[in-house]
Amino acid sequence: MTAPADDVLLRCEHLNKFYPDGNVAAVVDAAVAVRRGEYVALMGPSGSGKSTLLNLLGALDVPTSGDIWFEGRPYSAGGLDRLRALKMGFVFQAFYLLPTLTAAENVQVPMFEGPLPPRERARKARQLLAEVGLGHRADHRPSQLSGGERQRVAIARSLANDPVLLLADEPTGNLDTKTGNEVLDLFANLHRRGMTLLVVTHSPDVARQAQRLLRMRDGRIVEDVATAAAGL
Repeated sequence: MTAPADDVLLRCEHLNKFYPDGNVAAVVDAAVAVRRGEYVALMGPSGSGKSTLLNLLGALDVPTSGDIWFEGRPYSAGGLDRLRALKMGFVFQAFYLLPTLTAAENVQVPMFEGPLPPRERARKARQLLAEVGLGHRADHRPSQLSGGERQRVAIARSLANDPVLLLADEPTGNLDTKTGNEVLDLFANLHRRGMTLLVVTHSPDVARQAQRLLRMRDGRIVEDVATAAAGL
């Protein structure tokens, strides 16, 4: 059954990304519709195009051709910097924390261009760190944190501007099993609170947490099923 138009948060049609220099078709004729509140996993072997697709959907890269809409508005209409800042949160395998800033200061970075005054930014950053179990580490720099703690800071930072969509690329890839499961628990809690999630992963354990699985191969989406039907 097709979701009602007003239930679709993010969609793309006939999306392509080609790299002529290397003669690479990273994404080929992709069509996806992600509903509000949905938890979607994107799987595939290395080089299948899943990270490229995530970057296109997150307005971090520009497609060669095709169309993308967020809340019914086409990316071609512009305003993508504002869209990313106000509507989307990003979590990456490499954390991308600024080493000279404390955890609380790193969480505040996305808020610097927003309307909150410094004191309110600081309060919100500490609140977000407390929500991911790191309230007691707010004044520590990344070098003083474990890998799992750094990823929790990155998750808190991704939530700084109250996004409606969280995009994550291999969020547990650098973590041990126990720490990775803790991150997955955080994602599950965000989903229960109504967050829409799109997560790239190699891990069946990560994909099992999602409601829906997209599989990619050679740049194409070759499967789109409920996770229970995917044999994970």
